[in-house]
Amino acid sequence: MKPWIYPAQWALFKMDDRLLMMFIGAIVGTCSGFAAVVLNHSLLFLLEWLSQWRQHWWAFILPAIGAALSSLFLEKVVKEGAGHGVPEVIYSVSRYGGLLRLRSTFSRLVSSCLTIGSGGSAGPEAPVVMSGSAIGSNIARFFSLNDRQRVTLVGCGAAGAISSIFNAPIAGIVFTVEVILGEWTALNIIPIAIAAVAGTEISRALQGNQIVFSHKVFAIDMGDIIASIGVAVFTAAAAILLTHGLRSMHKISGKVRAPMWIRAAIGGSMVGIIGLSLPVVLGEGYHSVHTMIEGNFSSGLAFVAIACLAKIIATSLTLGWGGSGGIFAPCLVIGSLVGLAYHRALSMLWPSADWVNEGCFALLGMAGLISGMLQAPLTGIFLIVEITGGYAVILPLIMVSAISATLCHYIEPSSFYLKELVDRGHLLRPGTDARVLSDLSIKELLETDCVCVSQNMSLRDFVKIVENSRRNYYPVENDETGEFVGMLHLDDIRPYLFNRMLYDAVLVGQIMNPHVATVLPDEDLSKILRKMDSQRLFSMPVVVNNRFVGMISKATLLDKYRKELMVQTSF
Repeated sequence: MKPWIYPAQWALFKMDDRLLMMFIGAIVGTCSGFAAVVLNHSLLFLLEWLSQWRQHWWAFILPAIGAALSSLFLEKVVKEGAGHGVPEVIYSVSRYGGLLRLRSTFSRLVSSCLTIGSGGSAGPEAPVVMSGSAIGSNIARFFSLNDRQRVTLVGCGAAGAISSIFNAPIAGIVFTVEVILGEWTALNIIPIAIAAVAGTEISRALQGNQIVFSHKVFAIDMGDIIASIGVAVFTAAAAILLTHGLRSMHKISGKVRAPMWIRAAIGGSMVGIIGLSLPVVLGEGYHSVHTMIEGNFSSGLAFVAIACLAKIIATSLTLGWGGSGGIFAPCLVIGSLVGLAYHRALSMLWPSADWVNEGCFALLGMAGLISGMLQAPLTGIFLIVEITGGYAVILPLIMVSAISATLCHYIEPSSFYLKELVDRGHLLRPGTDARVLSDLSIKELLETDCVCVSQNMSLRDFVKIVENSRRNYYPVENDETGEFVGMLHLDDIRPYLFNRMLYDAVLVGQIMNPHVATVLPDEDLSKILRKMDSQRLFSMPVVVNNRFVGMISKATLLDKYRKELMVQTSF
């Protein structure tokens, strides 16, 4: 898409970037809100339409068909790979200034609707974040905004999407700045907050203003608060188990020599088989969450524990084998089951204790699992508070979220969303060394005013060149081939300068350094800078196919670094 030029009526907004971002942020939030509402209604329609066939013995093929169609749509129709959506958004922010394709505004909505609506164990949140972020990115391109502004609008899209789908504006803001953007700045917060409010209002206007998961009033005492530490430990364990399950299934499915849609169908059929005995694992599972936090889940401890493990397996099969969707909804279900199982175990061990209603521990389990999986405790806290109205449990909620996120960080230093990006070196947060250096290239740092000398040149001739040059380094080339053979520094000829008898007896090739470290044009600048520091170098030659093309100096690199840092940290 070619950038559009501001029409004359946008002159006022061009004069004030903040006003511009607030105005466009509201547009992005509104569009993201509509996308979330459309996905919600589409899922409800598909789930109700397929419910008439779920009682049949062959119903296990429904998730397989949905996952296969989802994979075919992504792979053949819109030409996108399977995935959760959120890592792709973070990657675009880290490496490409928030650039996302136009088709990403709807591709994950369609694919996730097919996967989840047919019974796959996944959530609609990540796909709608992908859609909202792509909306923000393409609106930024329409208005010809710069990279910094486009990244902010990507955040606006994510905030509007999360806020709309959960009716939770604060959670949308916190998720965006804590997970998507990775930075808290006043310039980002204002348009993101406006987008979150806009998305929420769209949801309330079209779906009603209601808390997603209502519950009874909980009376919490000190014993319950102390006991909640155990919830944090078990939710952290469940988060680690789910993380490893997702990665293991992805590796296993990758070894199967079959088209992606076949693999997705295999995973979906296995989920369907589990769902024949345990329907709680199918779909997003919000109905089960509602039942658990109200304290109306009648099944016993053994069933709850088995259902928790089955939901982890079903989610791993759905997403690991090629289905499309997010992990928020499965985390809420698994967290509720963990909290419920923990409460019932406590009641069996200490039946005389006056424990709070089990719905409270289910609520704490939700916060603990979200915080552990994302390693974003603030997102876990505010999301659960807003979607449940659980302000009375804020103290244990904070404690469970913080402990769970900390334990998961010690075991898995990178969160589920960031692990693959970190392993590949693709996670470059704004303002960090890696991000600043990634936006610089050797080509723009290259110094080409160097004078090349021959290795057979006499010292006398070389001294004449030095008299008319301001450089300290001189690349040495082979007379016959023109290949780079070494470097000569002024310090290397200092011992010969005061003995003119040697001017015609010493050749450049005899006093040059043939073992100098060189740089390739596509080499990572952060590695080059580390090499300069470790070897105490101030300049290095850039060599292509054994030919000298220029020098790269630490002074020039740091000067460009400073200028780029100013660009990235200013609006």
